Amino acid sequence: MSDSLERLYLAVLAARDLDPATSRTARLFQRGPSKMAKKLAEEAIEVVIDAVNGDSEAVVRESADLLYNLTVLWASAGVRPEDVWREMSRREDMLGIAEKLPKSPMKLPKVASPRISARRPIVALEGRAARKRH
Repeated sequence: MSDSLERLYLAVLAARDLDPATSRTARLFQRGPSKMAKKLAEEAIEVVIDAVNGDSEAVVRESADLLYNLTVLWASAGVRPEDVWREMSRREDMLGIAEKLPKSPMKLPKVASPRISARRPIVALEGRAARKRH
């Protein structure tokens, strides 16, 4: 998957200077980061709505749009996909691949090999309703 996003990123970079009349990517770059952010947010909301409605085919389509718009915003901000992969690897080393870093500092257990021992176990939520914690 990272290969696909790398190719998409390179295609976005190549398209940013095309004619905005014929290139959606060039048009987004012309309109600036605030328009890019708005499009990204719109796509994220569409993914959420489709997921809540149980329309997995629409989730797939809208997720592709979301990734496209995220990649455009990365390019505008000077963020490369490998920067994101590096951050994901750092987080995996701390908490495991299926965890998001908390907003506040946390204490991690001291272990000889944090890549193996400090990971949280992956827990399936089958049969339970997932709720957002505040």
